[in-house]
Amino acid sequence: MRVAVLCGGRSSEHDVSLSSGEAVRAGVAAAGHEVLDVRLRRDGAWEHEGRELELAPGGGLLGADVAFPVLHGKWGEDGTIQGLLELLGLPYAGAGVLASALCMDKVLFKDVLAAAAVPQVRYAALRPGSFQEHAAAVEPLGLPLFVKPARAGSSVGIVKVTAADQLPAALETAFSHDTLVIAEAMSHGMEVECAVLGNGAPEASMPGEIVIDADWYDYEAKYTPGGMELVAPARISEAAAARVRELAVDTFVRAGCAGLARVDFFVEGDDVLVNELNTMPGFTPTSVYPKLWAESGLPFEALCDRLVQLGLEAIR
Repeated sequence: MRVAVLCGGRSSEHDVSLSSGEAVRAGVAAAGHEVLDVRLRRDGAWEHEGRELELAPGGGLLGADVAFPVLHGKWGEDGTIQGLLELLGLPYAGAGVLASALCMDKVLFKDVLAAAAVPQVRYAALRPGSFQEHAAAVEPLGLPLFVKPARAGSSVGIVKVTAADQLPAALETAFSHDTLVIAEAMSHGMEVECAVLGNGAPEASMPGEIVIDADWYDYEAKYTPGGMELVAPARISEAAAARVRELAVDTFVRAGCAGLARVDFFVEGDDVLVNELNTMPGFTPTSVYPKLWAESGLPFEALCDRLVQLGLEAIR
């Protein structure tokens, strides 16, 4: 098949997306497909082989059979690119418009889980207002807590608050990235991640444990070589591992996802808390999603081939 691999984009995760795209292009080619390298510039223009592309509704994209949008963050993982691909009439790998938008918004995502009584850390949604209002909203969460832009990824703009006098600066940082901010209570549990693959009958990988040499799992720990070690399978009880896999699939289905996702957890003994779901996790050399599937017996090129097939089969 002709597979258009999209990477780059306008978000702060542009460089991460380029690295993910390079790996996916190699994996898709190794699986026997023809790869079309489509780069999305920081200014929003689309390029192929140095030529700027013009897009037309219903006109497809370079004769591709399917697209693989390896785009992270805003304007890529939030439903916008997914909607554009649907207007082009081009099947694509990954979640559709609604699931992408829902999972990108940390507040809405947590509200959906809360309505179903899915276990998670306590949180508060913060919108522009006075510091007094914000301080009162986060007080029940205790300290330490994390303050985050609600619709950004890869730990961009996140601040850990360990003392009350750090809150104003943390809020200023988060609001500089987004008009919606989320504050979350800190879990002292183990950080565990689980990869999900499939459409109508998704499967979960073995859980993996995130080991870092840092105070918390920030941007540098995620993307600096050696900043993070993945231990798979995670060193948790059999009961906790089964619960992680169960909740990973349940959360994937509840959010309406398709193709792939990585679900992140905190594991406190045998108690498992859902943290977040990433609809297009990284495919960089340090990324967890492909590593978890490799450890579960699915090599990288076979994973890329499966994701292309799932993109074709997805019912939007």
